[in-house]
Amino acid sequence: MTEAEADAKKRHAALAAEIRAYDHAYYVEARPTIGDAEYDRLYRELLDIETQFPELCASDSPSQRVGGHAASGFAPVRHAGPMLSLDNTYSEGEVREFVRRVQKLLPSESLEWTVEPKIDGLAVTLRYEEGLLAVGATRGDGTTGDDITANLKTIRTVPLRLAGAKPPAVLEVRGEIYLPSAGFQKLNAEREAVGEEKFANPRNAAAGSLKLLDPKLVAKRPLAFFAYAAGQIESAAAPRTQSELLGWLKTLGFQAPEKLWLCRSEEELVAAIHELDELRRRFGYETDGAVIKLNDLAQRERCGATSKAPRWAMAYKYAAEQAETRLRAITIQVGRTGALTPVAELEPVFVAGSTVSRATLHNEEELRRKDIRVGDAVIIEKAGEVIPAVVRVLLEKRSADARPFDFPKACPECGSKIARTALAGEEETGVVWRCSNPDCPAQVRGRLEHWCARGAMDIEGGGEVLVAQLVKSGLALDVADLYRIKLGELAGLERMGEKSAQNFIEGVAVSKSRDLWRFLHGLGIPQIGTGGAKSLARSFATMDDVMTAGAPQLTAIRDIGEVTASAVVEWFADSRNHDLIERLRSAGLNFRSELYQPAAAAGPFAGKTFVLTGTLPNLTREQAAAKIEAAGGKVSGSVSKKTDFVVAGAEAGSKLEKAEKLGVKVVDEAEFLRLIGG
Repeated sequence: MTEAEADAKKRHAALAAEIRAYDHAYYVEARPTIGDAEYDRLYRELLDIETQFPELCASDSPSQRVGGHAASGFAPVRHAGPMLSLDNTYSEGEVREFVRRVQKLLPSESLEWTVEPKIDGLAVTLRYEEGLLAVGATRGDGTTGDDITANLKTIRTVPLRLAGAKPPAVLEVRGEIYLPSAGFQKLNAEREAVGEEKFANPRNAAAGSLKLLDPKLVAKRPLAFFAYAAGQIESAAAPRTQSELLGWLKTLGFQAPEKLWLCRSEEELVAAIHELDELRRRFGYETDGAVIKLNDLAQRERCGATSKAPRWAMAYKYAAEQAETRLRAITIQVGRTGALTPVAELEPVFVAGSTVSRATLHNEEELRRKDIRVGDAVIIEKAGEVIPAVVRVLLEKRSADARPFDFPKACPECGSKIARTALAGEEETGVVWRCSNPDCPAQVRGRLEHWCARGAMDIEGGGEVLVAQLVKSGLALDVADLYRIKLGELAGLERMGEKSAQNFIEGVAVSKSRDLWRFLHGLGIPQIGTGGAKSLARSFATMDDVMTAGAPQLTAIRDIGEVTASAVVEWFADSRNHDLIERLRSAGLNFRSELYQPAAAAGPFAGKTFVLTGTLPNLTREQAAAKIEAAGGKVSGSVSKKTDFVVAGAEAGSKLEKAEKLGVKVVDEAEFLRLIGG
C-alpha cells in the first residue's frame, strides 16, 4: 500500500465515522449537531476519496445510503425463526383475561409487563453479522420474506454498521418501517404537485415504498425504522428482559420506542394503555394501539406460542377515530371485476391524520340497512382503510326531503345489464351487483391498472391517468394490447410528454421478463393475490403447468384451498382468458418461474448445503444463492458439520473461522463458478 493509499484509507475511516455520528444525531435522536453546509462538505470529501480509491467504498459506507442498481425482483429469505403476528383486542376486559391466562401458564411466578406504542408500519427483520448489515427482509408469510436489503440500506435510521467496539457475532433485529407524519405530508404534497395520486395513509406509503425495485427511488422517501424486538442473538451481552433489550439496541445505534411502561398488575397495564392514548397524538408518527409483552425473556420461552402468535404478548387497538360530516351525493364505482360499489361523496372533513372527501358504502344491502340518504349528517370512521367507511346516520339531523338512493338498474359506465352474481371461487352473497359486460371500460381500466401496479408487473407510468386515456383512445382494451403500442401512438394523448412516453414504453418492454408470480398476480385471477401467486410459482415451473393443473394438484399446495383452486381452474377454462394468455406468449412474456421455483433435484449441487460469507467480487449474495438453488443446492445462514461448501469473499468473518475449525471446504468466487459451470 502506497503512502497516498494509506492516508486516504485513514481519512476515509475518520470521515465515515464522523458522518455516521452526525446521521445518528440527526435521524435517530432528532438532535442535529452540525450545519447542512458543513455536513455536505464532509460528505462530498468522502465521495471524492471513494471515486479515487473505489476499494474503500465498502457496504457500510455512508455513501451507500443513496441506493444501488434497480433489482429485477426480490429474492426469498427464510427467517432464522418465525415472525409471528400478535393477537389483537379492543377490550380492557380481554387484556385482564390475557394477564390471567399467562399467569396460569406460569403459576406462582411474579410477572412484569412492558407497554410500548404500536407503530403503524411494515414489519421487517435486519440480520447483522460481525456488526455489518448482511440482509434485510419483509415479514412475508412469517417463515419466508422478500430480500429488500438494498432498499433498507437507504433508510438513515437503519445502521449499516452497529455501534460499539464489540458487536454481536450475529444479531437479528426486528422492527417497523414507517413514515413519520411530517415526511408523509411532504411526500403527498410532492406527489400532488406532479399530478400523481396521493397515498391514503402513512402505512400504505411505507409499504409501497419498500416494494419499489429501484433503491434510488426508495432513497427519496423519508422512511424510518423503529426496533422493538430481536430474533437470533449470538452475544455474551444478550439482554434478559424487553426493557434491557430496547436499551441495548439503542446503544447499538437503533431508534427504539421513546416511551416504555413497566407494569406489575392489570390495573397498571390499563392505566398505561390510557396514558399512551393521551400521549400518542404528540408523537411524530402514527400509532394505532399499545403492545403488551412479558418483560422477562426466559418466561416468554416457557409460555411458548401458537402457530400464529406468541402467548406472552398482545396488541390493544384503540378505537378508530371518527368524525361527523354531510353526505353530498352517492356515486357508483365500477371495479375491475364488474362489481358496482356505492361511494359517499362527502363534505371534506379531517380525520385520522388526513382530509377525507369520499367513503365506501360497500353495497346496496349495506346502504339500505343503514338507511343512508343524500343530504344526511353521517359519522365516518377511518381505521387504516384506503377509503373510509360511513358508520351511521345521525337521524336526528335528517332533513324532511331526504330520499332513499335509487340503485341503478344498468351499469353506469357502459349501460349493460347488471346482475347479482359471484365470481369463480367466491361465495354467493346475493348483495353484490356486477356489470355483465367484460368489455366495460371501467372493468378494462381496472384490469390494466392492476396489471401495471407495482405489486404486479410494475410498469412505470401505467397509472390511472394514462390507463384511462389508453382505453378511451382504443389503444389498449386488454393487457396484451399494451405490448403492441408504439411510441408514436402515445404522442397524441393529453399531458403525455416525450420522456413520459419513452419511460412507459421501456417499462412495458422490461415487464416482459418479470417472474411468473408477478404475471399470475397481474392477471387478476379471483382469489389470487400476491401470496397466492407466489405459492403457485413455488409449486409450478411454468405458466403452462399452472394452466393445466387440476383442483387436486392445486389444493395440495400450501395456502391454496378448495375455493381458490376452483377459481383458478375456472379462470383458465374460460376461452377468453386462454386467448389472452396466448397473445401474451406471442408478445414474448416470460412464462417461467425462476425466482420462487424450488431447486432442480438433478442439478450438480443436489443435496449440497452452502453458506455465503463476506463480499464476493462480482456476485451479490442473492445472485450466488440463485445459482446454488438453480443447481439443486440449498443455502444456509450458519455453518455446521452438515455444511458442504462455504463460499467466502472479502471481509469474511466468523463463518469462515468456523468452517476452517470444522474442516468444511472453503471456496472463493472463481472456484464456485467453476464448480457450478459458470
